[in-house]
Amino acid sequence: MLTPFGKFCRKLRIDRNEILKDMASNLNVTVSYLSAVENGKRSIPGSWEHMISDTYNLNQEQRWELQDSIIESEKMIAFPLKETGENSTTLLKALARKSGDLSEEQLRKMFEILN
Repeated sequence: MLTPFGKFCRKLRIDRNEILKDMASNLNVTVSYLSAVENGKRSIPGSWEHMISDTYNLNQEQRWELQDSIIESEKMIAFPLKETGENSTTLLKALARKSGDLSEEQLRKMFEILN
């Protein structure tokens, strides 16, 4: 699943007529590594915010968009649903939908069950 950071990078590449390989080269990483970061399978390296801002000469608004995309991406958790059974997938999706509605007590009880 493409993260907000991945969406920002994709838009940036499109605007600059670049492909994934070009950006990976600019960041001194492999295409597969950049793709994994954009899809939330790897963490966004801390140095990338400045590298991208400087390499692509981002204006202040774009720098804010980049920073926001990194913050939003770091809030995301990825689950390999293809590797889980139907019940696990259903449970994970329900938890993702309802997590904001659960009280601290409910979350604590669920955590106890899972441990």
